[in-house]
Amino acid sequence: MINKVVASAAVAVADIHDGASLAVGGFGLCGIPVALIEALHQGGARNLETVSNNCGVDDWGLGILLKDGRIRRTISSYVGENKEFARQYLAGELEVVLTPQGTLAEKLRAGGAGIPAFYTPAGVGTQVSDGGLPQKYDAAGHVAVASAAKEVRSFNGADYVLEESLSPDFGLVHAWKGDRHGNLVFHATAMNFNPLCAMAGRITIAEVEELVEPGELDPEHVHVPGIFVQRVVLAPQGEKRIEKRTVAVSSAASKAQGADAAAQAGA
Repeated sequence: MINKVVASAAVAVADIHDGASLAVGGFGLCGIPVALIEALHQGGARNLETVSNNCGVDDWGLGILLKDGRIRRTISSYVGENKEFARQYLAGELEVVLTPQGTLAEKLRAGGAGIPAFYTPAGVGTQVSDGGLPQKYDAAGHVAVASAAKEVRSFNGADYVLEESLSPDFGLVHAWKGDRHGNLVFHATAMNFNPLCAMAGRITIAEVEELVEPGELDPEHVHVPGIFVQRVVLAPQGEKRIEKRTVAVSSAASKAQGADAAAQAGA
């Protein structure tokens, strides 16, 4: 029987070396592999290249690697919630390859499927296809590295840009359930980019909230088959953050606020 379970997150990421490329699952702070990121941070690997929808926030997720200057380059779609990210990018400390979200998803899926490149209409007629997007600045604020122009072809009268797939050295993902063979099930929206990152990574490491025995998962409910996963580590549910919390005012508080407003108006 193939048992892919390892003893700890630290053991699971121990061979992630300086300069490695990582596909990291999650969307915002939903479904991110917190335990694996923390273990990687403690392990000390540097000059990393990350592929992720976003780069965490200043003190959570990939943000803790970024804060310590561990990330050299990132391929991402959305980076608006991380002030340190913006500072490093504008200061010339971080190379950023901004990629349309759907294109990023397909780059990972194609990499996992063994497809080297594909054509997409996303970005045609913009700097995505024409080149010139600032990827890295110098210390003086000038563009040091800009994106190159990409091949554009016409199919049935419409233009499409050629995008290359991604196959990072490692994939780091968070799943709700997993078995010892590496079969994974994700919960609700935490599925997001996780299956794609699991497919794309040459070595994929999955942290799971619940570890079950082979045969306990309904095959029809498996989102990622174990063939894509090389290591599994049990990481019981810990803190789960959200980027922005909006809380409704209770009826009692609302009445109290109304009474205060009325009293002030009467005064």
